[in-house]
Amino acid sequence: MSPSCSAAFRPLRTPLTLAIGLILSAHAFAGDASEEDAKRDPTKNVDTVIVVGQRYLPDYQVRQTRSATKTDTPLINVPQAVTVITDKLVADQAITTLSDTFRYIPGVGTSQGEGNRDQAVMRGNSSNADFYVDGIRDDIAYYRDTYNLERAEALKGANAMIFGRGGSGGVINRITKLADGMNHASGTLQLGSGLRRRGTLDYGIGFGESAGFRLTSVYENSNSFRDDAYLKRYGINPSFSVDVGAATRLQLSFERFHDDRTADRGIPSFNGRPVNTPPSTFFGNPKLSRTEADVAAFDAILDHAFSDNLNLRNHLRLANYDKYYQNIFPSSVDASGTRVTLAGYRSDSSRRNLFNQTDLVWKVASGALHHTVLAGVELARQATDNYRTTAYFAPGANIVPLSNPNVNVPATFSQSATDADNHGIAKTAALYLQDQIEFSPQWQAIVGVRHDDFRVDLHNNRNGQNFSSSDGMLSPRAGLIYKPLDTVSFYATYSKAFQPRAGDQLASLSASNAALKPESFRNREIGAKWDIRKDLQASLAVYRLQRSNVAVTDPADSTKLILVDGQYSKGVEIGLAGRLTEHWQVMGGYAWQDGEITTTQSATAVKGNTLAQLPNHSASLWNRYDFSDRFGAGLGVIYRGNFYASVDNMVAIPAFTRVDAALYWTLNPSLQLQLNVENLGNIRYFASANSNSNISPGAPRSAWVSVNFRF
Repeated sequence: MSPSCSAAFRPLRTPLTLAIGLILSAHAFAGDASEEDAKRDPTKNVDTVIVVGQRYLPDYQVRQTRSATKTDTPLINVPQAVTVITDKLVADQAITTLSDTFRYIPGVGTSQGEGNRDQAVMRGNSSNADFYVDGIRDDIAYYRDTYNLERAEALKGANAMIFGRGGSGGVINRITKLADGMNHASGTLQLGSGLRRRGTLDYGIGFGESAGFRLTSVYENSNSFRDDAYLKRYGINPSFSVDVGAATRLQLSFERFHDDRTADRGIPSFNGRPVNTPPSTFFGNPKLSRTEADVAAFDAILDHAFSDNLNLRNHLRLANYDKYYQNIFPSSVDASGTRVTLAGYRSDSSRRNLFNQTDLVWKVASGALHHTVLAGVELARQATDNYRTTAYFAPGANIVPLSNPNVNVPATFSQSATDADNHGIAKTAALYLQDQIEFSPQWQAIVGVRHDDFRVDLHNNRNGQNFSSSDGMLSPRAGLIYKPLDTVSFYATYSKAFQPRAGDQLASLSASNAALKPESFRNREIGAKWDIRKDLQASLAVYRLQRSNVAVTDPADSTKLILVDGQYSKGVEIGLAGRLTEHWQVMGGYAWQDGEITTTQSATAVKGNTLAQLPNHSASLWNRYDFSDRFGAGLGVIYRGNFYASVDNMVAIPAFTRVDAALYWTLNPSLQLQLNVENLGNIRYFASANSNSNISPGAPRSAWVSVNFRF
């Protein structure tokens, strides 16, 4: 049953020492893997819900993934940095939103996203569209919940060979809980700080040996530590699976999700630092700051086995998105540091996605060589409508005291000369071919290439202009793996990705850029992975990622754009996940990263500047220890080093170290109480930023009580 900143900043040595020490010493905890495994109950090594006595033992690691290769491949055989956040870790930390999973993914950070969306920063590249669900693009900008999450997989580095356009620094792929023919009957009720009121349900049933039904759902009505902010959301995701004959399985699912909340763009800065104000202070007009997203998505997955060695998979996804966003937010603080100017706008967008992926996987031996060959095609059509208006105020009404910036100032929303009003159609036709080759028990390779025919037509409803772009892009990937032992692998890999001129949200075409080549991203990476034992994994990756074909104004002709090499990022990532002992589970990682603008691109993006929102050092470590069948405790430490809010490097966000904790009490096999405390030390910190004027304070000490039940 599947349950669901610069060099001027001094390097922090403690997180690096801790992370390396954990990995190097993990074997001391593990002992001899085969001997230890023989002593333990082997059922604890499978991906199931296990009840031992009266205790539910969750798992923080997985052993294989399909996302990275489109074939079921052990993580140790994937020549790429991959971090997996399981639903068990999500439950133990009472995580409710996808972006909160990023804090335990080395090399991945979170941007504020203008207070209306998930936005990941992966290896120095910020994206609001590199999100996938069960391998299909989920790219409208909104907040995603964890209620139907089986696991979240961060696949780092350029990923176009598998995922197509974008994926410049990596992608986040959500694997959802689907009908699997087994029985599920569980739920959670949460109450706590910020008036959190939340409930989830996971119910599933099998019909004989050939069919199953599953329903996951969520309802939440909460407030926030931020003044006058609220959150309301609900989701329901039924799914059905049935065996159509002995070798064919059909899975159908539908999700209806709604998210309604205050659009909160945080606080401004003054003299290069966030302003000194209580974390709860809201800047702007919360009554006119609201974001709402509606998602309706249908998925159909058909798997057919022609033989033991030849399989066909087709995945159809039809998704409708409607997104509304209106905000009054801080723009700039005056020279005296006593008054702040407010600005605002409203954005309405809708998107209709139709995707179809067909994958054929063939396993074949040729002499001493063993091949797993993937051949596939992806066809997609995305229709997008965007409409934006600007907020206008009475003269002087939008200049408010810094000491009292939460104001009910009226605003009129109407279109400016540059506000968007467009309709766009994006079409994708892609072919890809990949071969996973096993030369011997020690040597393996992955070689693949994808060709995307990507076309965008954009119509400006304001003036009738039409813009079009057509790109035919080759995206190669090659990786070599050496395994001196079955449990240890070393790898080297090269991959490439591209970003069309239409941008993340397919609305950035113009007369000046439509004919330009897409931006290009090249990732070079070496790394190592170690299955210390069956339920403890460690990884190390060293990478360099280069961004080129960046469009800048021609110094010799201000009416033209030219393409230049724009930036690089490089880094080291270390990860650890699993059990140190039978009772002690961990999930953690460390990342050292450095990134720089390599060619002056504008007055603010100057050669030599550090990339925005890229701390040199970041680390996290979560521990769960079960003292008995009834009692357990969790303790987590999150560190994020200094970083710049913007590429102009004018505002520095200070480093922080946050401690979280949890207690678990199993009353009986059907009922568990859980207490989570976030920011145990009640430190003041800043969680993320969007710009120099939009910086999000971290939450003060917060606590939630969860009642986890099975029936």
